[in-house]
Amino acid sequence: MIIPVRCFSCGRVIASDYVKFNEKITEIRSSGREPTPEEISATMDELHLHRYCCRRMILSHTDLIDEILPFS
Repeated sequence: MIIPVRCFSCGRVIASDYVKFNEKITEIRSSGREPTPEEISATMDELHLHRYCCRRMILSHTDLIDEILPFS
């Protein structure tokens, strides 16, 4: 739904990292290909996301706000 502000496990602020991660991934996708797992891992390392819990929060988030908004 809405980007989580903090990691649910450790409490680290990840909302700004999610935006930067999304920008990097869309840059790769705009070149006409899907990002490789190595590129995803390198992007997360650049954002200093070293804990598995924070990586999980970024990778597993699906942005559904645009789909839910018409029903409110």
